[in-house]
Amino acid sequence: MADSSFDVVSKVDSMEVENAVNQARKEVEQRYDFKGVGADVSLSGESIMIKANTEERALAILDVLQSKFIKRGMSIKVLDTGEPYPSGKETRIESKLKEGIDQATAKKLNKLIRDEGPKTVKSQIQGDELRVSSKSRDDLQATMALLKGADIDVALQFVNYR
Repeated sequence: MADSSFDVVSKVDSMEVENAVNQARKEVEQRYDFKGVGADVSLSGESIMIKANTEERALAILDVLQSKFIKRGMSIKVLDTGEPYPSGKETRIESKLKEGIDQATAKKLNKLIRDEGPKTVKSQIQGDELRVSSKSRDDLQATMALLKGADIDVALQFVNYR
């Protein structure tokens, strides 16, 4: 019998990100506590810029944005949020979108699978994703559960399960 396998990836759905940012922008425009304070959320490429007149309001906008991500079924681990910084008369927060699994995280996942996963499971790094294979589908599902429960700062998806 051939080995079964799946790939562990970290991908961002750009349409879902755009929708979440647009929903957050609409909520910020409509909320009374953000009226007349220069509050704004904008998406440009792989970065999201939050602007407000105070640090507290900028953090409140970030909270709105994160809630929209969660409501759309996306993990907030895809956001690499920087510290608030002053820029002229406003405070800004810049968030970058994290996509792909970097080498250090891939090695950590590989080690986790080797140490704590079922013994029949093999994993190998392929670029910015991880291929996990085994003869037993039950072992692969146990490995998925192990990876879902792991404390890793990357949003993981499991694709190409066959």
